[in-house]
Amino acid sequence: MNDSSDLDRNGAPTPTQVGPRMSSVAVPVEKPKDFRNSTLRLISWTRPERFRLALVIFTAVLSVCMSVVGPKILGNATNVIISGVQSPDGIDYASLHRTLLLVGSLYLCSGALAYTQGFLLAGVIHRTMRRLRSAVEDKINRLPLGYIDKTPRGDLLSRVTNDIDNIAQSLAQTLSMLFISVLTIFGVLIMMLSISPLLSLVAVATVPLTMFTIKFIAGKSKKRFIAQWSHTGSLNAIVEETFAGHSLVKVFGQQQATENRFKATNQTLYEASFGAQFISGIIQPAMMLVSNLNYVAIAVIGGLRVASGSLSIGDIQAFIQYSRQFTQPINQLASMANMLQSGIASAERVFEFIDVDEQSADPIDAQVVESPKGRVAFENVTFSYSADKPLITDLSLVAEPGQTIAIVGPTGAGKTTLVNLLMRFYELNNGAITLDGVDIASMRRSDLRSSMGMVLQDTWLFGGTIRDNIAYGRLGATEEEILAAAKATHVDHFVRSMPDGYNTVLDDEASNLSAGEKQLLTIARAFLAEPTILILDEATSSVDTRTEVLIQRAMAALRSNRTSFVIAHRLSTIRDADTILVMENGQIVEQGNHEELLAAGGAYYNLYNAQFVAPAVDIDVA
Repeated sequence: MNDSSDLDRNGAPTPTQVGPRMSSVAVPVEKPKDFRNSTLRLISWTRPERFRLALVIFTAVLSVCMSVVGPKILGNATNVIISGVQSPDGIDYASLHRTLLLVGSLYLCSGALAYTQGFLLAGVIHRTMRRLRSAVEDKINRLPLGYIDKTPRGDLLSRVTNDIDNIAQSLAQTLSMLFISVLTIFGVLIMMLSISPLLSLVAVATVPLTMFTIKFIAGKSKKRFIAQWSHTGSLNAIVEETFAGHSLVKVFGQQQATENRFKATNQTLYEASFGAQFISGIIQPAMMLVSNLNYVAIAVIGGLRVASGSLSIGDIQAFIQYSRQFTQPINQLASMANMLQSGIASAERVFEFIDVDEQSADPIDAQVVESPKGRVAFENVTFSYSADKPLITDLSLVAEPGQTIAIVGPTGAGKTTLVNLLMRFYELNNGAITLDGVDIASMRRSDLRSSMGMVLQDTWLFGGTIRDNIAYGRLGATEEEILAAAKATHVDHFVRSMPDGYNTVLDDEASNLSAGEKQLLTIARAFLAEPTILILDEATSSVDTRTEVLIQRAMAALRSNRTSFVIAHRLSTIRDADTILVMENGQIVEQGNHEELLAAGGAYYNLYNAQFVAPAVDIDVA
């Protein structure tokens, strides 16, 4: 469907471009690097779950409290045993059994509460991700098509799929641990202070060193995680776009060049990923070293305190357990830092996408054209994709209801741009376009487009049955209406020759249909929609001559009592148009019917002769 001018000459692709854009993925997109605000923003997405989060925190507090009390009670059990060994009455087994039963009950309840907390938190996380995915989907529908066209597809897909999945995975594996670890640190610290303030000071003395190490290493790894996900998007773009243009890559012998581009991007991704994982992986060994040094100091000082009678054996046993419990959550926080960094880096990319400027909102008091007749008027329309490259300037034309307006001209003339403006894929710089006297800028886009049908040069079919693809033109259409549209556009014949008929399932590429059959299906879909205004952009370019004749007959019926805009390079398809517009450099240089324009001997005459009259000549390439 493309009028390639809209890409080559104006520096911006058309909204309907679907071919490969290989050169667009070489430069990574800049990403925000505000870790703190991105984290706070991600947390704000859990606001609707605040009641469940409160319940998560409550169960986590109870679970940790029961867990941290355990070693202290076990220390009492040790004291009972030591006292019993030293006493002539022996060990008080009744007291020992009660103590052990209490410890076992506490640990059992703690585990049950931890399970409940994990279950609740998983629901909170995945409901939040569901809302985030919905927000991204809604955002896509509100974005101007110019942004979609200029953004590498692989990078866009990576943001809305891989990055969100990575956020969910990161939160699922870190948030629960974060709750438990922080609560455990405070709970254990309280219990250690109750046993020995001196030993508690020794245990706490290593915390600043631990935090400094975490902050230093995490800061070094953060930018590498951002680069990792950026290059992942670039690599996805290369794979997706190369696959879409696989046949062209083969035809032009670009396999080696494509492979080299892939290898270069893959190497860049490897270097970023290796750096991120290696640097962040240093955290845990560093924390283990600090933890072991802390353990040695506690063991030595604690042994001296026991020897002096300041502490009991049960107390030092409990304290050593607490010292391990104290350093373990810190180590856990350190070990999950790399995953948390990765998740926040993905969140930054998603939020950057959500913050992209949206298309202008529909007017609140939007006008509605009841029972549109199809009179379309361009009034002094001016438009360009970039301010320094003017395309359409002061263009005016009128299409009366039921007329067929053909638009022809050389590549780069702005033909496709004209209908894109009519569909409000892009907004005008100046002037106005009216439908039955109503400025389309004052209408809701959905109302405007509901009165239009479009058949493109580049066919788009989705995974599903042939029936589903035709019915996409008007959801809720009856079986009889679908069959009528198929018969009118000569689809019925080839569909019935297929084993499963209208229940034949198409894959995403519709690889089980020929190019001409795909085009016929898109025409049947437009036929079923029964639009007031019909836009045909090289709609018969993919079919053979015989099928083209059949389609032309179907199009004549389809265009009956409808305003039609037909973009064509093959002039044989638009001879019967009511008005033919000849465009050059964004301007209408000629208009009239076929006979009038031939008689005028101008631009249309030259185009016609170039296709049908001009003799073949030898070209001297010496």
